[in-house]
Parts: sequence; structure tokens; C-alpha cells
Amino acid sequence: MLTLLAAWAFALGRYPLAVMDVLRVLWSWAGGAPHGLDPAVETVVLQIRGPRVLSALLVGAALAAAGAAYQNLFRNPLVSPDILGVSAGAAVGAVLGIFLSLGVVMIQGMAFAGGLLAVALVYFTARAVRGHDPLLVLVLAGVVLGSLLGACVALMKYLADPYNQLPAITFWLLGSLASVNPADLRLAAPLMIIGLIPLWLLRWRINVLALDDEEARALGVATGRIRLVVIICATLMTSAAVAIAGVVGWIGLVIPHFARLLSGPDFSRLLPLSVLLGAGFLVAVDTLARVLANVEIPLGVLTAFVGTPLFLWQLATAKRGFQ
Repeated sequence: MLTLLAAWAFALGRYPLAVMDVLRVLWSWAGGAPHGLDPAVETVVLQIRGPRVLSALLVGAALAAAGAAYQNLFRNPLVSPDILGVSAGAAVGAVLGIFLSLGVVMIQGMAFAGGLLAVALVYFTARAVRGHDPLLVLVLAGVVLGSLLGACVALMKYLADPYNQLPAITFWLLGSLASVNPADLRLAAPLMIIGLIPLWLLRWRINVLALDDEEARALGVATGRIRLVVIICATLMTSAAVAIAGVVGWIGLVIPHFARLLSGPDFSRLLPLSVLLGAGFLVAVDTLARVLANVEIPLGVLTAFVGTPLFLWQLATAKRGFQ
């Protein structure tokens, strides 16, 4: 199914292509013998749609995996990857870069760094507060810092040039893969993969985090250490995704629910299924964003329109309790 979605994404657009032509180009790029390929088709597949489809696969997979890990960590189905302020921090970094009229690479770098710094500040703030549930303090610190960072974004939007800077800020905050290029993928893809690997290696211990801390420690799991690893990995993946795609919501919230509905709560099955569903979902949504109208629909808008009814349907049909 994911392969069919990717082929569909390559074929559809303002310059429609036959699926067989797409497959020939990809076969030739992978090392197969070329068969009289049309240079225009080759350019569209490899230079325009190729980076975009691949980035949609990676961003969707990263956000869904981060959402699944956080929902398991916090034992709460309403948790999403930006619960600790990573998206708000990345937004401040990117908006500050646009406000200072920096280049695209610097804007992406500041967005990535902003996401990491925001979560680090939330984590160390929570560590400094003693005598309370650590998970509750983490969530509260994330909400408070996220509100503060949102105010910073609003202030910079108010002060920005309304003719040049403000439209660029608004476009970035709504999310898009239109400007992704191979250089962006070479920087962001390794970070997403590096964040995903420890989650897979620790999948059995992450399962135990769904229990109370005392029960988890009785089973020999160092809950504080595992919790820190999960936060670092999820933050790394989300920051890298937001840096190249902007703020794209709902994937990390909705997709893990559907994955849990199909696979159950076992994280060893939940994680790979979330990755596949998240990748396929964003490829489908990004393709719709390109072809539904004469102008491209921002990803953040379209994921909300698609994700909201899906989430409400799943909420109405799911069994009671967090499974």
C-alpha cells in the first residue's frame, strides 16, 4: 500500500506522468539500464517530486513514531510530539531567522536548534521541581513554555514587515514541503533515523513505561534513564521534521491511535505500524495538497481537515480506556 501511494504521488501533479514512466526513471536511477528516458520526465521525478515524496515519507514516519513514543511514555492518548514545546521552539527559531532576513539553511538550522533548546529547558525545569509527579511536571512545564514561545512568535509577527516577512512567516507556520530539496534531506534524514533506532532497540523497555514507576522499577527498568532517551529521540525526530516541513499537526496524535487500534498496545508492533501509517498518511495528504486546487493548500491546514474527522470517528468507535 505504501508503495502504491508513493507511485501515485510521483504520477500526479500539474505535469501528470504515467506510472510506468516513473518506474523506469526510478529503475534507471537505482542502477538499472536506461530505456530512452524523456529528460523532462526524469527531471520531474528525480529533482522535483522525488525529494518531496521522500521527505513526506520521512516526516510522516518521524512524527508518527514520536507521537507513539510520547503517548506510551505519558500514558495519555491525547499527547502529541509537541507536548514538550518542540514545535513552539522550532517556530520561534524559524520566525526569528525570517525576521532577521537570513538564508533558508540558517532558518532551518535555527528551527532545529530552537526545538532542541525548548525541550531541554522544559526537561531541566521539570528536574528542578521536586516532590511532584515527574510526568505531570513535564507536561505542565511544556504547556507553560509553549505558551510563552507562542507569545514570542506573535510578537515577531506583529513587528515583521507586512509585505515581505509576514507572508513568509505565515507560510512557514502553516507547513509545506514545496521547497524541500535533496540537500535538506541529506541533513534531516540521518537525524530522523538516528532518533528512530534507539526507540526500536528499547521497544521492550518502553512497553514497561506504561506501568507505574514503582512497578517498572520492580521489573528492573531504570525509568528515569529510559524516559530521557525517549524524550531525546522524539525531540530529535520532531525537530528535524519541523525544520524542513514547518509545523504539521495531527499526525503524531491521530496516527498512533489508528496503529494501536490495529496492532494493540505492544510497542514492538505499534512503532513500526505507526511509522508505515504516518509515512503513507503524509504522502497522501501532500499529494492532495498539490492537486486539489490551483494553489497549493498548506499541509497544516489539510492535515487538520483530514485528521479531525478521523480522530472523532476513532474516538467514537474505540473501546473505553487507553489501550
